[in-house]
Amino acid sequence: QVQLVESGGNLVQPGGSLRLSCAASGFRFSTYSLNWVRQAPGKGLEWVAFISSGSGSIYYANSVKGRLAISRDNAKNTVYLQMNSLKPEDTAVYYCVKNLADVSGIYDYWGQGTQVTVSS
Repeated sequence: QVQLVESGGNLVQPGGSLRLSCAASGFRFSTYSLNWVRQAPGKGLEWVAFISSGSGSIYYANSVKGRLAISRDNAKNTVYLQMNSLKPEDTAVYYCVKNLADVSGIYDYWGQGTQVTVSS
């Protein structure tokens, strides 16, 4: 079965950095696009970043451009989110999310999430 397992979330001070990882299994990883989506306390879901199967297309939410970077290692079946210059408003549960297909805007599987807390 499809599994997406996030890790790397932690408590970090404003301006700090974290690197989130998502280990995938149960599907042909290199064929699919993936996303990072987050949910802040008391808020709805917010799409953060997208990466296509071969990393040829990458998109970010305006709120994270220049600070967060998505990447993937298809040999390791892993997608990453490098988070720099973190702000308190980045506090959220971060989910790794699979697309139905490489060019589809439909999400079909979610990880369990990893908590990122940015606070002094």
